[in-house]
Amino acid sequence: MQDHGPEFAIWLSTPNVAAAEIAVDLGYTAAVLDIEHGAFDLAALDHLVPLLRAIGLRVIAKVLAPERSPIQQALDFGADAVVIPHILNVEHARETCAFAKFPPLGDRSFAGGRPTRYQGFDNDWVREQDSTTKCYPMIEDDGAIRSISEILALPTVDGVFVGPSDLSLRRERGAYARTAGDFADLELIANAAAAAGKPWMLPAWSTAEKEFAGAHSVATMVTTMEHTALAVGLREALDQARRSVPGL
Repeated sequence: MQDHGPEFAIWLSTPNVAAAEIAVDLGYTAAVLDIEHGAFDLAALDHLVPLLRAIGLRVIAKVLAPERSPIQQALDFGADAVVIPHILNVEHARETCAFAKFPPLGDRSFAGGRPTRYQGFDNDWVREQDSTTKCYPMIEDDGAIRSISEILALPTVDGVFVGPSDLSLRRERGAYARTAGDFADLELIANAAAAAGKPWMLPAWSTAEKEFAGAHSVATMVTTMEHTALAVGLREALDQARRSVPGL
C-alpha cells in the first residue's frame, strides 16, 4: 500500500500521444488504456506502451477480456500492469490472474521480446517480473464483490480495480448514479483491500468519488477520461466565446 497519497491516472480510449504528453506535463504519473472498449489495435499498442513508459507514465492496460492471450499480449508489449475485466468470482480470478504470473506462481507463457530487452532470461528475471508486473482483477460483478476478500488473498492478485458502472447494473441498482448503495460497495472494497494490505483503484469522475477515494486510501485515482476532458475543454471555450458576443 502507498503511504504518500495516490497516483493520478488519465483514462485513454485511443492511442492519443498528445493527451498523454499533456497529462505528464500536468503531473499525472499513470495511464489506463481501455483496450476492452477503446480503439486500440496490436500495432498501436506495440508503439504506444513503450512511448508512454518513456515519457514517465506507468502503463495500466485494461485488457480485452479475461483470457490468456490479451493478458499476455499486454505484458509482452511492456505494460506495467494488467486490469482484467469481468471477473466472476474467486475461482474465475484464480484461473485468470494466473496468466499474469510465471510458473510456479501462475501460468504466464514466456515470449521474450521487450520485457527481456530482446535477450534471454533467468530465474532472477522471472522473480523480478512476478514482483514488479502487477495484476488487478476488476470488481464489477456481484460474484466478485461477494468474494472480494478471497480474491484479494490470491497470490497472483496484486490489488483490485473497481468498475462502478457494471457493478451497479449487476447488483440490480440500475444505471450507476452514485447512490448510497454504490458508495457502500466502494467502502466494502476499500476496507477489504486495506485488510489484505493490497491497493485498490477507482475511476473517480465526480467530486464525490474523488473525495471518497482520497478518504479511503485509494492507490490509483483515475481522474478523467480522454474524451470527457476534450468535451469539457471544448464546452468551456464555446461558452466563453458565446459570452463574448453581445446580445447572443
